[in-house]
This record gives sequence, C-alpha cells and structure tokens, in this order.
Amino acid sequence: MRFLIAPLILGACLTVGLAQQPPKDQAPPKQATAPPTSLPETQKIEAPAQSEAPRAASDAGYLEPAQLKTLLHKIWLAEYRINDLLTEVHPERWKIQEAARNSFNQTLENLRKSLGGLGEWRSQFEKRPESMYLGYQTYVAISAVLPRLDAVARSISQHENPSFGVQYSHAGNQLFDLQQALQPYLAFLLRNQDQILSATQSNLAACQNELGFAMRGRTEPATPMKNINPEFKGRSPRGGTEVVGKGKPAQKVSKPAEKKPEKKPEEKPSTAKKPTTAPAPAKPRQTK
Repeated sequence: MRFLIAPLILGACLTVGLAQQPPKDQAPPKQATAPPTSLPETQKIEAPAQSEAPRAASDAGYLEPAQLKTLLHKIWLAEYRINDLLTEVHPERWKIQEAARNSFNQTLENLRKSLGGLGEWRSQFEKRPESMYLGYQTYVAISAVLPRLDAVARSISQHENPSFGVQYSHAGNQLFDLQQALQPYLAFLLRNQDQILSATQSNLAACQNELGFAMRGRTEPATPMKNINPEFKGRSPRGGTEVVGKGKPAQKVSKPAEKKPEKKPEEKPSTAKKPTTAPAPAKPRQTK
C-alpha cells in the first residue's frame, strides 16, 4: 500500500503545480506605470507674422493675385504698344531747325529710358505682389512716362502726321487709366501696413506696462560707485616718455640729450732721446 500511495501523491502535486503556471503564449501582466508628471504650462510668444493682405473681398482696393497679374499684364501691353510706335518715328525727315530736332531726340531718349525703368519695376512687382515698395515704384515709373509721351505725341502731330500723333495719345490715355486702376490696391497695402504698425505699438506698450507692474518691488536700488581716477600709461609716438599719474593726463617729457664722451687725442711716443745726467761727485771727508 505504501508503494501505491506515494506515486499517487506525487502525481497530484505535479498536476497542481502545472495548473498554477501561466501558459507560455500568454504575456505576463504589465506593471502599472505612474502617470507622467504634468509640466507647468508656459505661454508661447509667437513671432509676428509677415504682413500679408487679408483675402477679403469687402476690403476697399483689395485685388486677388490673379486680378493683379491681369492688371500688370495690361500695363505690359501698353508698354509694348508705345515701343512699337517709337520705331516708326523719323525726326530726321522733319523740316525743323537743328536745335528743335536735338531737343526732340533728347525727349525721345528720355521716354525710352522711362519705359525701360517701368518694365523693370513692373516685373519685380509681379513676382512680389504684396510688396508696397515695388508697387509704389511701379506707380512712379508710370508717372515718369506719361508727360514725355505726351510731348512726343504733340511733336509728331505737328511735324509729321496728326493721325499718327493720335495713336500716341491713345496709348498714353490707356496707360494712365491702368495707373488709376492700380492706385486703390496701393492704398490698401499702405492702410494694411499702418494698421499692423499701430497694433504692434499698442501691444508693445501693453507689454511694457505689464512687465513694469510685475517687476515693481523686485529690483534692488542702484548702489553708488566710488570715483576712481584712471591711470594713464603709454609712450609718446615721438620717442618721449609719458608721466604716469592719477587723474591727470599724461605729460610728455623729452629725454635729455646724451653727451658723447670726448675722445682725447692719443699720445704718440716721442722718439727724441732723453739727456743723460752724470752723477754728482762725492764730498771729501773732513779730518780733524
């Protein structure tokens, strides 16, 4: 009986131990981790964004990028028309005085330069339609073209062909109308920049007041400092030394001139023979 009971007890123990072990494919339960500590919230100060025209149709003078591009393209067409008309002007055929011809040629040259400047500013403004500076320069460039174009049109109507001069006048009127169509958009850019500047100044003043109120009573009074006389050290650029002192500027003191030792003439050995003197005669002794 003892031999039968011992195996039964051993088998029961093994089955209980296997039942208590977790299965291999089942992962052990994860330990509960403590929730992360919440950091104190800080106020983020964002940099002021670049001034961009708000896309609101109700704003007076505002133009969509496509509308502004169309307007600048019309200005380019007016430039092209004027340059095309200038190729057909021949003042050398006119029966006028040489001084009047030279004056007209100068006006014609100034008109071509003004058209070149207008083309440069217009192309830059087309790349940066939000730039108030480039829009202003384009507007001013058109103002430089119009009076010169009117002078050329009057001269052509008087000395060449009146109908040909009307074409110049028509191109000038078209360019003037385009300039007037551009003016409200420039006013919108100026007004937008002014509003941004005013808001920035108000925010800055409010921040300064808030900071001053927060720092009130935290700053220590200024401590007076002792007056210390500076020491001036250095050398004179002319070779003299400068006196070192306190509270006084350095004074130049010239060095005393060094005296060179005088060279004594070397004594040459004399070649003359010294006279030989005979010894004095001995005195005779006196005898008593």
